[in-house]
Amino acid sequence: MKYAIETDSLTKMYGDFLAVDDLNMNVKNKSIFGLLGPNGAGKTTTIKMLTCLIKPTTGTAKVSGYDIISNPNDVRQKIGMVPQLVSLYKDLTAKENVELCADYYGLTQDEKDERIDDLMELVDIKYAENKMIKQMSGGQKQKVSVVASLIHRPDILFLDEPTIGLDPTTKMVLWELIQELNDNGHTIILCSHDMYEVEMLCEKVGIINLGELAAFDTPQGLKDTLMHRKEQELLKEMEGLSSAKEFRKTHLKDESLDDGSLKVKKDEDFPKGENILNKITGKGQNITDQLEEIELRSKEVSIMVKNMTDKIKKDLEDLDVVYHITVNDTSDGSRLTINVDKFANNSVNNVIWSIVKNNGNITSINTKDPSLEDVFVDVTSKKRINQDNIKEVD
Repeated sequence: MKYAIETDSLTKMYGDFLAVDDLNMNVKNKSIFGLLGPNGAGKTTTIKMLTCLIKPTTGTAKVSGYDIISNPNDVRQKIGMVPQLVSLYKDLTAKENVELCADYYGLTQDEKDERIDDLMELVDIKYAENKMIKQMSGGQKQKVSVVASLIHRPDILFLDEPTIGLDPTTKMVLWELIQELNDNGHTIILCSHDMYEVEMLCEKVGIINLGELAAFDTPQGLKDTLMHRKEQELLKEMEGLSSAKEFRKTHLKDESLDDGSLKVKKDEDFPKGENILNKITGKGQNITDQLEEIELRSKEVSIMVKNMTDKIKKDLEDLDVVYHITVNDTSDGSRLTINVDKFANNSVNNVIWSIVKNNGNITSINTKDPSLEDVFVDVTSKKRINQDNIKEVD
């Protein structure tokens, strides 16, 4: 079987509300697939249809080779589910909870005894099998949930925010478990808002927004696509900008720029004229903390300037949005590596304007490889219009 999941124009409507719109995607068998989306995007509705909890309005899907409409019971035998909120009986022990799930799937006593022991050893929860759920930590409960979901040996395991609220050490244990389950032949469908988790574990990622599949690729493929598009947009903006006058004509529609002088939005934590090293050093942090804060707050832009001057460098250093500059001279010009505020809307435009207004000749510009979080924000930036707020205008 090539694909664990195949959707065919999968659609769900609640009255007049279109929750999932004509969804078509294939998930490779025995892979780890990340299904992402903002709250209200249609991700949960999609999972409910794939796990046969609700029926689609139109379209269908095959899960482990079985149609979700014509063969829902066969689908249920092939899937396991670990929900975001642990759904275990608090007044029962870990083993008693798993035994209930085994009874639901009709396992014999011998099968139960063998599988429960093996699975509890696999997830390292055997030591607490007789402990009541209400006495367990969050990480222990998640492990019991995994055992319960695997007791019938499903082909596909759905994990909904499996590490939310867990400490870093417990997260790492569960990440290793997810990878081990995949190595043992299970297809994993991972729903998570932890982009690091998704990028580390998933072979492919699908991002749902407004009920549609807005992006589908490997994590690196998604980042490469965004980086290429951003670079093309920057190059297009630079076309024909041979002087400060032309740059001003093109960009001064933005409120952050003024015809007479460069104005940028001030950050109350980082006043004008100080680069980030000075700002952070003043807080009494050690060098490690300083570097971590730079990394957290900034993104890197690399610009080649053919006729670099001290005036260009000074004006760049005076920008609120610029935290640090490194200048390396080459035979082709000067390579500027600039850390800019990634939270400011016009950081790169302000940097370009500052160079061009000093007659700097920019020959190339590149941005640092974006993160998967950058991709998620970009893909899901389109918002649903609240129809209740639309009024007719004569």
